[in-house]
Amino acid sequence: MLDSIKHTGKNIRRGLSRTWDHMSEGWRELFHHSTDALTHFTRSKEEKTADAGAIPVSRNWSLLAGEIEETDKEIVVRVELPGMEKKDCQATIDGNMLYLRGEKRVERVRDNSIYHVTERAYGIFERAIPLPCNVDADNAEANYKNGVLTVRLPKLGGEKGRLIPLSH
Repeated sequence: MLDSIKHTGKNIRRGLSRTWDHMSEGWRELFHHSTDALTHFTRSKEEKTADAGAIPVSRNWSLLAGEIEETDKEIVVRVELPGMEKKDCQATIDGNMLYLRGEKRVERVRDNSIYHVTERAYGIFERAIPLPCNVDADNAEANYKNGVLTVRLPKLGGEKGRLIPLSH
């Protein structure tokens, strides 16, 4: 009987150890892939002076997931900005950096309700995205559709590199 309990204990410890390893690996993966997307939100002046109890704004960090795609002629940056209006977003290019600025405003639907869970971040944010090459800022285009900001940046000297044959 005692051997059976010891054996069961070993199996439980082994199972818990594997579970912990998998969870740790998942968190490391999430952290590694989302570090650049983690964006700090600060409260706007209006929000600070408004009724602070309306929505408990406890989240100062949020993920603004994005991607950078490169073709022969352009760099395309897409960033998810859910819950934002086009007028509240701004994109600026400075050298090899794309700066996204904006404000995600608190929307209070009812004045007589209590929030039990608030996982969304609100306020003013800025995110700097390093670009992989020089771009033509004068011919950049941006659009905002379905909560996704897409910025198209033509490459400077956008020709694809070519192999130079060696002469004999």
